[in-house]
Amino acid sequence: MALAGKNIVIAVCGSIAAYKIASLIRLLLKADARVNVVMSKEATAFITPLTLSTLSKNPVLIDYYQPNTGEWNNHVEIALNADYILVAPATANTLAKMANGFCDNLLTAVYLSAKCPVLFAPAMDLDMWKHPSTQSNINKLSSYGNILIPPGKGELASGLVGEGRLAEPEEILDFLVKFSEKGLPLAGKKALVSAGPTYEAIDPVRFIGNHSSGKMGYAIATQLEELGADVTLVSGPSALKLPKGVDTISVTSAAEMLHACEEHFEAADIVVMSAAVADYTPVEVASQKIKKKENEFSIELKKTVDILATLGAKKKENQLLVGFALETNNELENAKGKLIRKNLDFIVLNSMQDKGAGFATDTNKVTIIDRSGNTREFSLKSKEEVAKDICSIIVSLS
Repeated sequence: MALAGKNIVIAVCGSIAAYKIASLIRLLLKADARVNVVMSKEATAFITPLTLSTLSKNPVLIDYYQPNTGEWNNHVEIALNADYILVAPATANTLAKMANGFCDNLLTAVYLSAKCPVLFAPAMDLDMWKHPSTQSNINKLSSYGNILIPPGKGELASGLVGEGRLAEPEEILDFLVKFSEKGLPLAGKKALVSAGPTYEAIDPVRFIGNHSSGKMGYAIATQLEELGADVTLVSGPSALKLPKGVDTISVTSAAEMLHACEEHFEAADIVVMSAAVADYTPVEVASQKIKKKENEFSIELKKTVDILATLGAKKKENQLLVGFALETNNELENAKGKLIRKNLDFIVLNSMQDKGAGFATDTNKVTIIDRSGNTREFSLKSKEEVAKDICSIIVSLS
């Protein structure tokens, strides 16, 4: 889902509508978002911090520091860690502070430190909502790039009927989902990415493997998710932190990776196979640790199933399939041959001759070759930047 893995800070102001935030938190958690709550002191009169802390599974922050422990609540860190800040319910008082740069509590300090999108959902009585100063403040906030979630109409706390009700939790969730998908070039697309090495067991202790860290594949999965795709990552053994918002399937062997990729291939619009899959696996795997006895020891190996070729043979017209080639000699010729044999849309070539490229590095230097034989060489960059280059081409072809 669009909000999966997203860090959402909810800034709760002092309004009777604050009770609705409990339901909103539950909906966001069901959407696999992470929720942190900041409250104004006035808001604690309407709903307890304990309630929102219990539901969000995170401490609720009210003051700049914790009186009991003296621990500092860093408003800059809170804001920088957020993917979205949602001010809800947003009172007329807090809207005025936000619009004019007043900073007299933790909530407004977090807002003024924000680098991410800020959405605000007003809640107030009809006359307060219609007052020219409130409307002026809302226009100011919109001019700063903040996003208004319009209030609903209905019976208000004063007994009046009209605009000013906080949007219902389901409406706010729907607004957030649509906002997160709006303008993202890969919204609605499903992507399958493989990454890391495979380990082929010799016995319960030893295996055949390679030096792949998975950094390139993880960076691609992260970038595709940020572009709006629903991403499934099939990862061989890796010590990397799992990408947020990405459904990750952990595997060990080439056979397990093949099974996982085949299972998710048909539903995928975009497939990027960046894993360094073992070409061979032992014919027999010892059930017990092999003891060191002889001066020489040999293992009979058999070919693993070529995952990329298997998927290429099944590729449909509406699917985009991308492969990788790590070469040490005749790089371009070998990569072009692989592209044709495996029915790829384009291939990403790494040369082991290039310093700073290849396994276990934070940088990479690639050449991208398409089906028409066109080549694009890129300079040495961080793997995150290389992922952006690759995904830019994916977007242009999707």
